[in-house]
Formats: sequence, C-alpha cells, structure tokens
Amino acid sequence: MSGTVETLLYLAAICGKLSLLSFGGAVSVLPELQREVVINHHWLSARDFSALYALCQASPGPNVLIYALIGWRLAGLAGVLTCTIMTFAPTALLTAVALKGWNHYQHHPWRQRIQTGLAPVTVGLIAAAAVLLSRSTADSWPLAGIVALSALLAIKTRLHPLYILLGSALIGLLC
Repeated sequence: MSGTVETLLYLAAICGKLSLLSFGGAVSVLPELQREVVINHHWLSARDFSALYALCQASPGPNVLIYALIGWRLAGLAGVLTCTIMTFAPTALLTAVALKGWNHYQHHPWRQRIQTGLAPVTVGLIAAAAVLLSRSTADSWPLAGIVALSALLAIKTRLHPLYILLGSALIGLLC
C-alpha cells in the first residue's frame, strides 16, 4: 500500500473517531488531534500544528478547518476531501438518528439534566485545548506573553475576539 493511501486511511480513521467524540465543536478534541498528528504519527511539529490552528482561527468559517488544513498538508486535495468528509459524515449520521429519539423525549426531566451535565464537559475540553496550544509557545517568551495577554483580555474585557486576535497578530509580527 502506498504511503499516501495509508496516510488517507489513517486520516479518515482519526477524523471519523474525533468527529464522534467532539462535544462543543472541534476545539474540544484538539488535544487528541494534536496527539495523533504530532506525537503518534510525527506528521507535524507542535509549532506547525499551532500555526495551522491559528490560521484556521484567523480565517472566516468554522474552526474545523484545521482538519482540512492538516489533510492538505499531508495529502493535498485527497487529504482535504478525506478529512472534511470524515469530520462531518459520522457526526451527521449519528445526529440524524439520535435527534429522532431526542425529540421524542423533549419534555422528560432527564433530558435537561443530560444537557446541563454536558456543559462543564465541553468547557473542560476547550480549556484543555487552550493549555495544549499555549505549550507550543513555551520556548518563546514573547509568544507566551502574547498568549497570556490575549487570554487576560478575553476574560477581563468585553472586546470582540477578532480585535484581540488582530492585536495579537500585529504584536506577533513586531516580535
């Protein structure tokens, strides 16, 4: 089996698995994606992974673009298509099936309890992603400072995230 076909099969398996595990969006499984791509397969460095994530955050559209960018980087157009399809198809199918049953029980108290219980799980997974991305700046004090300042501004002010992102990018260019 050629390297590209093998890579595409691995990408399909990784994206499909993470698609089914993500609560709260792609960011919630970012640490696992990073572990697979950087640590297990050595396809990207931690810094390259963070750069791709920053690129997808800076561009318009959903943050799941990181899957397509990784696919592009590893296998070109075939990688983009594989990652995109496998990021959306498993979840879409599962959602279609589950939604039918979920709507049937819309007035039951356990349904609200499940929804309430999933909120902290989502927050925790997103916080883990933030810690993971911050680690890739540990060897650069200016970058670590930009990350810390951005986080502080996001938490303490009502600034729009795009302004924080733009300001961080401009400071990063000057450093």
